[in-house]
Parts: sequence; C-alpha cells; structure tokens
Amino acid sequence: MSIRQHGPHLYQLTRFGSFNSYLLRDGDTLTAIDTGLSGVRTITHAARLIGLPITRLLITHAHADHASDLDTLHTQHPDLQTYVSTRDARFLGGERHLDPHEQLPGAALRGSYVTTRTTPTRTLQDGDQIGPFLAVATPGHTPGHLAYLDTRDGTLIAGDAYQTATGTAVSGDLKPLFPFPALATWHAPTALQSARRLQRLNPTRLAVGHGPVLDHPTGQMQAAADHLERRLTRN
Repeated sequence: MSIRQHGPHLYQLTRFGSFNSYLLRDGDTLTAIDTGLSGVRTITHAARLIGLPITRLLITHAHADHASDLDTLHTQHPDLQTYVSTRDARFLGGERHLDPHEQLPGAALRGSYVTTRTTPTRTLQDGDQIGPFLAVATPGHTPGHLAYLDTRDGTLIAGDAYQTATGTAVSGDLKPLFPFPALATWHAPTALQSARRLQRLNPTRLAVGHGPVLDHPTGQMQAAADHLERRLTRN
C-alpha cells in the first residue's frame, strides 16, 4: 500500500500497484472517493496518518474494485454520508439489467458489480454539488458512472472514465498490459463521449481508479480520446 499527496487536498491510496482510492481534505474532515479493492484498512490507516475523520464517501460506480468495502467502511463510521449516482445505486441494490435506452449496439453489463446493504444518504445526478465536489455524469464504463471535480483547484477524480496504468486510455479502449477497465466497460462509444466531456473541463490534475495521477493532463486526455475514436471508426 502506498499513500501519495498531490496538491493541498488530494491523497492517493494505492493497493496492488494499480488500484486506487482517494481521500480529499475538506476543512477539518476528509472525503473518501471509492473504497478500492478491499481497501478499508488502507483508508482508515491513511486517515489516521493525516489526523482527520472521514465524514463523507463518494462512489464513482458500482464495480467491486470501487465499492466492495462500502458496507465495512460504513460500519466503522456509522455517521458516514454516502453518495452514488441514482443509476448505479440500483446496481448496488442488486439490480442486474439494462434499461431500454441503455440497450445499445455492443452494450452489455460487464465487470464485477457488487451488491451492498448500505442505503446511500443521497443519490446524485449530473451537476449536483457535495461540498466542493461537483458530480459529473460520465456514463460509458457503467451506465451511471460519475466523476467528481474538486472546484477548489480543478482536480478531477475520474474513476474508470480514464485509466493511466499503462499509458492514458479511455475506458473501453483495450490496453493489453492492463485490459481490465476495457473488459468491464458497458458501452465504449458512450465512454468516448464522456471522455470528451471531461477533457473540456480542462482539469489541472487527473486522478483515476487505475494508474498514476497526472498533472496538466488535458493533452494526454485528448490523445487518448482521439485514439479510441479512431479505433471505433475503423470498426
């Protein structure tokens, strides 16, 4: 496990080399984004080192490597306020089907969805604000995937909308050395549209579920989106 600080607010918590969750300082408390893959010990240990309590949890999407320890974290922090998109909250509740408008060519529920007991404090839509964090709808990897923009300094926590584990790539663009985000993507063309949207935010920093944090990432985000667009056009 490693803990790296990026800027004044962001702490990157990494397990197994490429599986990230995050803590963000918000005044005298911490907000966690995703629980990682069985990552509660990592999160609680990091919070102790930082010396602040965790009061809020934001989930990017309902895959096991991002939300599997939601119940455990909530048990350890009973007052924890938990947020997830309205759509992916249904997956966390046990649903495993696509809505009619989500049944697009090539689309399928992929990846390991987790079912949890915890009822979210609130479900989120595009544009909702939780403290300094803006929820940005980024469907593609899952139908209800969210990214979160820290409006204080432009840090973008993008979940699996992008990965940087073996070079920057949009979810849905297969990278042989780290194929898991692509193999778990619901609909690659929708993921491309979401990646373009995130690129237009011009973030100062890109923090993803898998791979290192990037500073000044807009050029790499654009190149990754261009690469997936060319591949989809060829197909």
